[in-house]
Amino acid sequence: MPNDPLLAGPTPPIAPLLLTAREAAKALSVCEKTLWTLTKRGELRVVRIHRSVRYTLSDLQAFIGRNGGGQ
Repeated sequence: MPNDPLLAGPTPPIAPLLLTAREAAKALSVCEKTLWTLTKRGELRVVRIHRSVRYTLSDLQAFIGRNGGGQ
């Protein structure tokens, strides 16, 4: 069958929609403690899934934009 998904070849990787605190801190080039401070102050939004805390790439980019990241 030509339309069989099992024969179509490898599926391209999907970019993650959410980042862990460690990944978000690394993306911003700050330590996790600084990330948590920014989160506590309300400067960074989080997505909570049960007990997990995650960050969206768009929120990290917005934070950079608000703080002179484009200069």
